[in-house]
Amino acid sequence: MAVTIYTTPTCGYCKVAKEFFKTQHVPYTEYNVASDQRKAEEMMRKSGQMGVPVIDVHGKIIVGFNRPEIEKALRR
Repeated sequence: MAVTIYTTPTCGYCKVAKEFFKTQHVPYTEYNVASDQRKAEEMMRKSGQMGVPVIDVHGKIIVGFNRPEIEKALRR
């Protein structure tokens, strides 16, 4: 399962999302879009959004920490 999360250091929901993945033992790759312009552009291409977190669960894009949607995407 490929999980990517685009974050910023000050984002509270990003921290909640990362903690959720840790407690569920879901490995993820994190990109800090505040310091990586290339990844920020990639995030905006994928989601059409500038807000974080943007979570990519095996190609399913979820904007924000939407636990039911994340859990549904993880079950696929």
